[in-house]
Amino acid sequence: MDFKLSEEHIMIRDAARDFAQTELLPGVIERDNKQEFPQSLVKKMGELGFLGIMVDPKYGGSGMDAISYVLIMEELSKIDASASVIVSVNNSLVCYGLEAYGSEEQKQKYLTKLATGEFVGAFCLSEPEAGSDATSQATTAIDHGDHYIINGTKNWITNGGRADVYIVIAQTDRDKGSHGINAFIVEKGTEGFHVGPKEDKLGIRGSDTHTLQFNDVKVSKENRIGVNGSGFRFAMKTLSGGRIGIAAQALGIASGAYELALKYSKQRKAFGTEICNHQAIAFKLADMYTDIEAARMLVMKAAWDKDQGLNYDKSSAMAKLYASKVAMEHTVEAVQIHGGNGFVKDYHVERLMRDAKITQIYEGTSEIQKIVISRSLIKE
Repeated sequence: MDFKLSEEHIMIRDAARDFAQTELLPGVIERDNKQEFPQSLVKKMGELGFLGIMVDPKYGGSGMDAISYVLIMEELSKIDASASVIVSVNNSLVCYGLEAYGSEEQKQKYLTKLATGEFVGAFCLSEPEAGSDATSQATTAIDHGDHYIINGTKNWITNGGRADVYIVIAQTDRDKGSHGINAFIVEKGTEGFHVGPKEDKLGIRGSDTHTLQFNDVKVSKENRIGVNGSGFRFAMKTLSGGRIGIAAQALGIASGAYELALKYSKQRKAFGTEICNHQAIAFKLADMYTDIEAARMLVMKAAWDKDQGLNYDKSSAMAKLYASKVAMEHTVEAVQIHGGNGFVKDYHVERLMRDAKITQIYEGTSEIQKIVISRSLIKE
């Protein structure tokens, strides 16, 4: 066992850290206040290779491993979780799905642009009545020979208003249940495809989240991903990788809050000494650091499993479940350590606390992760 990062991984981490500090940090509070999508920063992240981290270079990607991916995600998430979720969705849910299951024509047409940041992607699975229960797709894709007609509603879609390419999960044959579901590529601007108003969210407010409407949207059969009926399996496997990204995001939010709390505790004085010298605060810091390190091990293990070609369904679920719990609990503690200052925007921790909550919800709620883990244990 080797717990040390390679020199290459350290360079990747440091490059992401430098970008986060120099590019994401200025204006992050203003973007949160205004719910402003970081368009220019997304372009820069594309130029750095952050939007196609694990994609093969022959398709314009960076060709890095999953360990590199989580290192980048952690550093970005310490500063701006709205920016990091754009990276997560584009990498884990869109680029991965196309590279693993798409046709060569689909890869040349879409993946090459998604991996470089020329395009941004969105993954459309959740519906008003089908969030955690992904088998209950109300959105339909009716086969008309050489094309499908899609009707339905998708909600909580990250990058919903800014994406160029949408991967849409829809029911083609309801009698076949989960085996009658397919995944389709829908381009922005397709007739009958409408983007609803932007959601006004608690956290990740710079991220673009919308409800999407599909009204008799015509999609060529060439835009179906994989063989007929493979959409549910495609979605579940894609989400397993997505959970690694969100686990890394939660880890970054937690570690960012810890770093701010530690720094503040060394500067703030009470009762004649820095507050880090008071046991009440020192023990909070000890708990925070220990839990964050434990979360980091789970996240790294899930990424390692993926890199080794092992089944990572259970390890990714464990990483997301625990890292999101740590993020929520310890961003609250970071606010507490800051006292009244933690309740105002200038000190950043209140934003991290708001951003942390979504990590327990999207890419499968914490309750769903427990189902995934327990089913895996019972099968073993």
